[in-house]
Amino acid sequence: MTDERVVLLDQAGRAIGTEAKATVHHAATPLHLAFSSYVVDDAGRVLITQRAFGKPTWPGAWTNSCCGHPLPGEPVEAAVRRRLVDELGIVADRIDLVLPEFRYRAEMPTGVVENELCPVYRVNWTGEPTLNPEEVASYRWISWPLDFPDLSPWCVLQLDELAKLGPSPRDWPIAEAADLPPAARL
Repeated sequence: MTDERVVLLDQAGRAIGTEAKATVHHAATPLHLAFSSYVVDDAGRVLITQRAFGKPTWPGAWTNSCCGHPLPGEPVEAAVRRRLVDELGIVADRIDLVLPEFRYRAEMPTGVVENELCPVYRVNWTGEPTLNPEEVASYRWISWPLDFPDLSPWCVLQLDELAKLGPSPRDWPIAEAADLPPAARL
């Protein structure tokens, strides 16, 4: 995370600059571009992961399969692919946009805030991941709908939105890329 930068956004989702990932998360975290993904296997199960205990935000929390930040100038789908390899050793078979406009703000008990415009993707892949221990402590394949205690705040909010897409993750409709925030339409 030495010089990795995140894309800062205005309220309309337009890029207005960048900031170092290492310094962007604090009590007054600016709105920035991120993504979340849910890996779904051939049986319709969803991969959930436990964040590494050394992570600065929500260490040890169980959450969606993989999340992260696109680099400046990097298409979001390319960032999803990059982070899946980095965190889980997964080379995705297929990636589909399902929630193009998801946005959330969450505060940790320490006062650190997440403030993200965070498109959500479904990733089709079957296998067993190879965990990067600096990113992921553990994983589980879970049947849908997810019924798991103490999920990250963004995952809980995303599950509410994903439930509206239908009862099976394999059948969630693909969203239009035109509905992404302007900064994510690369």
